[in-house]
Amino acid sequence: MNEQKKSATASRQQQAGSDFVRGVFTELRRVTWPTRNEWVSATVLTLGLVIGVGLITWALDNGFAWLFAQLHTYNI
Repeated sequence: MNEQKKSATASRQQQAGSDFVRGVFTELRRVTWPTRNEWVSATVLTLGLVIGVGLITWALDNGFAWLFAQLHTYNI
């Protein structure tokens, strides 16, 4: 009896896994994929924002480093 329960549980798990994979493929067919131009423009925008935020962070870091170095010299 215990073997039958294990077998039934394994069968249900296999069926659930199979249903999940089938559902994933069904949803992927329904996705509206971006065109090449949309993909390129989104990539350029992302890279531009990453570089811009990086430069702003670098400038602020250098600015604060300079400010704290100036304040530190007064406390000697």
